[in-house]
Amino acid sequence: MGLKWTDVNDIAIELSEQKEGVDPLSVRFTDLREWVLALPDFDDSPDRCGEKVLEAIQMAWISELD
Repeated sequence: MGLKWTDVNDIAIELSEQKEGVDPLSVRFTDLREWVLALPDFDDSPDRCGEKVLEAIQMAWISELD
């Protein structure tokens, strides 16, 4: 089963591994959305994503770096 927008922590782990060295705070939400959609395990509708989901992913990604 693939990743969904609600799998915020798993998405953050994937992004931290794929985008090593990237500061999550410097990423625009439009880019973040495209990066999530491009994850190999991601399997959810692009329409189900909103700003709150992207903020949650960004915060989880920051936590993953600590």
